[in-house]
Amino acid sequence: MFIVDAHLDLAYNALHGREVLLPAAQQTPGNIQEDGIPSVGLPDLRRGSVGLICATIFCEPDDGKGKGYRTADQANAEAKRHIDWYQRQFAAGEMKLVRAAGELPSAPAKSISTIILMEGADPLRNEEDVNWFFEAGVRIVGLAWKRTRHAGGTGAPGPLTDEGRRLVRLLDHYGIIHDASHLAEESFWNLLEMTDGPIMASHSNCRAFNPTDRQLSDKMIKALVARGAIIGINFYDKFLVEPENFRKRKANLNDLLRHMRHVCDLAGNAKHVAIGTDMDGGFGREEIPEEIPSAGELPRVAEFLGKQGFSAQDVKGIMGGNWVRFFRENLP
Repeated sequence: MFIVDAHLDLAYNALHGREVLLPAAQQTPGNIQEDGIPSVGLPDLRRGSVGLICATIFCEPDDGKGKGYRTADQANAEAKRHIDWYQRQFAAGEMKLVRAAGELPSAPAKSISTIILMEGADPLRNEEDVNWFFEAGVRIVGLAWKRTRHAGGTGAPGPLTDEGRRLVRLLDHYGIIHDASHLAEESFWNLLEMTDGPIMASHSNCRAFNPTDRQLSDKMIKALVARGAIIGINFYDKFLVEPENFRKRKANLNDLLRHMRHVCDLAGNAKHVAIGTDMDGGFGREEIPEEIPSAGELPRVAEFLGKQGFSAQDVKGIMGGNWVRFFRENLP
């Protein structure tokens, strides 16, 4: 088994007090906003046969209560703290930076192969910043989380700004992959119209079952499929279950299956869906599918999909092969 998880907030969690170098069962919550029970540690990823991850730089914008960045300079400084944390893990052999297609792993290893993904582009003030983060290993950028200087985002509708359009051209110049997760719908379509560069959705689910702007409409999914994108299904209960059922019941693997099968039905095959769990994204194991208390249990997803009629080849693709193919085609 070789699993790829396209969205984990490791540096954010580590810098907020979670001991992500330990198994989740041995961690304390840290000072994450919602103080959920941890579900991801590097030992859990190894135990779960996760051989490649997209690890984020996630700088939280100001929440109006004095928490988070308020300026691009503050976002830039915080993003460099994340890079520093990753570089220390690379030096220690805990993780291994993947910069190019030729560095993609073929099997899990103790040193977890890592592609760096910037979630929200406010740290990028100019071309010098894009070059600096590219040299530091960033290979994927999502323009928005909520609204940024560049684009509308979740809960904040709007188009790409002029600054955002300039940034898109810079990202294309460097061959950086676009992440459509969190883009407001108008910004999403603006991006697809102005770039021929590679695009993915690292951690997004189906609006057909969760009708909020955080999820992808059928039209958006079809457009991504037409561009050769992969959609990583997010494991957060809030995005898996119907909004009226959030926190009234826990999500389960049937909820996960529903979103995966819907992408497959729209695509006509199982080549465009995978996982981007975000299962450490500021919440805890109490808000991820009940069968998956930690990343160590991710192989249960493969077992479940096999029992639901997916072929062995399709299961292999969903659990990691689809991401590997995409990155082999689109990394430098």
